[in-house]
Amino acid sequence: MSSEQQSWIKRGWRYTTGRCTHAMQVMRDRGPSQLQFWFMALMIGICAGFAALGFRLGIGALQRAIYGADDLTMASTAFHLPWYWVLTVPIIGGFVVGQILHRFTPDGRCRTVSDVIEGAALDGGRVETKAGLASAAASLITLGSGGSSGREGPVVHLAAVISTMVAERIKASPMTGRDLLGCAVAGAVAASFNAPIAGALFAHEVVLRHFAIHAFAPIAIAAVAGTVINRLEFGNVAEFSLPHGNDLGFYVELPAFMLLGLLCALVAAALMKAVFSADDLGRYVLARTGWPRWLLPTIAGGFLGLIAIPFPEIIGVGYETTSAALTGRIGFGEAIIIAMVKAVAVAITLGGRMGGGIFSPSLVMGALTGLAFGIMATGFLPELSGSENLYALAGMGAVAAAVLGAPISTALIVFEMTGDWQTGIAVMTAVSLSSALASRLVHRSFFLTQLENRDVHVAEGPQVWLPQKMRISTVMRPVTEDEGPSSDLVRNLAIKGNALDEGMRLDQALAEFERIGAAFLPVIRPSEEPVDDSEAAPDPEIIGIVYHVDALRALNQALAEAAAEEHS
Repeated sequence: MSSEQQSWIKRGWRYTTGRCTHAMQVMRDRGPSQLQFWFMALMIGICAGFAALGFRLGIGALQRAIYGADDLTMASTAFHLPWYWVLTVPIIGGFVVGQILHRFTPDGRCRTVSDVIEGAALDGGRVETKAGLASAAASLITLGSGGSSGREGPVVHLAAVISTMVAERIKASPMTGRDLLGCAVAGAVAASFNAPIAGALFAHEVVLRHFAIHAFAPIAIAAVAGTVINRLEFGNVAEFSLPHGNDLGFYVELPAFMLLGLLCALVAAALMKAVFSADDLGRYVLARTGWPRWLLPTIAGGFLGLIAIPFPEIIGVGYETTSAALTGRIGFGEAIIIAMVKAVAVAITLGGRMGGGIFSPSLVMGALTGLAFGIMATGFLPELSGSENLYALAGMGAVAAAVLGAPISTALIVFEMTGDWQTGIAVMTAVSLSSALASRLVHRSFFLTQLENRDVHVAEGPQVWLPQKMRISTVMRPVTEDEGPSSDLVRNLAIKGNALDEGMRLDQALAEFERIGAAFLPVIRPSEEPVDDSEAAPDPEIIGIVYHVDALRALNQALAEAAAEEHS
């Protein structure tokens, strides 16, 4: 190569890198253009798809290495393994999970979909990256070693970690960060279920909690990209194969599906309350005994191993059991027993902080509940009934929709996972009634109840959670007598205790204004030095004042921005 050619290549390389650097700087300053954002959505969808695919293949590889089977043959294979092997593996897995979460998360808790919802609402579309990666590793080990949970929750958070890295890199605004987060979630869900439509709607319905028009196209692009990644590996096939003849026997059968929906709501609520009760019990035991927190997943693994010896159906994601229920290869009594044992196993896994998600267990519970109900219904009026498999399909959607609080995307996930679009009337009937009743029994969904238990009130709407994330420092003014009240008046208010602490949130400040009825309040810095009882308390350090009208104006502006984003 001549020196002239080398010089031309160097100039071209410098020009290209310079333009890329300039484009990146412009994107950071002004935000991405529509074309840039769509390209980013495509890339994030591909990355999320590979993350979901890698997570799924990783679970399968670990299961084959430990049990000699993947999730579609796990229960039947584990039934023939030595009892000590079935008992020991979850204990070892729980110990490893405990060590990972203890070292790499501040609270020893796996991150999942609820944290993604919180990140979308409160943190500008960002989630914890270090804790998220640790949670993905912990969930992979949990599911590979016999934990009874699902893979979709960890995959959704792992995809959110990817979008967070991109958002931080380009210094994305909160709205852009949420849109990138929606793209990542859509790509991950679509790749997990081979369900592009459901993936896009899940991101809107569950995570972003609105259907903004401006975000629909990029989220759809990401969902399609994630689906393509899945199909490159597994082909265009449904997750579950159903037998033929699932049509409704007659429309008079619809009341039975209405009853099934109400029953599934009760089952979903019982499953969720069991998980929350197990989590409360685990924290109570640790608090009373003083045991290290990494020991809790180990203990949970021991209980899981004991249950798995007589009931290997509880091991892993549970797709083999779900497929058996959808094809009618489980009897009435067996379906009820396995469903009850599965609920206990899921509560132990998630309450014991071993990791994993709730969606796949809800599919198992729903299919078993629907099958048991269908066997009774078709046996009662066989001449007017279709197949009991249709009840299993409707039950699967109904329980999952109630747990996720997502009737639209869940119904579509069921259709796309089974490839059966002819049973829509029955499934939608059960899903709608189940979602309506379950939302009255819990805080609208499993994820939102998790957030409520952490004092994060996303379920109540932006008028509640927006002032919870805003600090009074954003509306605080300096104390200047030229433009405000006298320093003596401000100091007297502070001495009387009519003041705001500098770390207060806006909702707390508004509550104080309502209680005191003042037009303004001083902001004080609490003293860090202990005060002797014999000495007079020193005057509080006043660092500023907050006007009631400024606090209301800030809240109104935040609500207007949220509404503008939702309807854009």
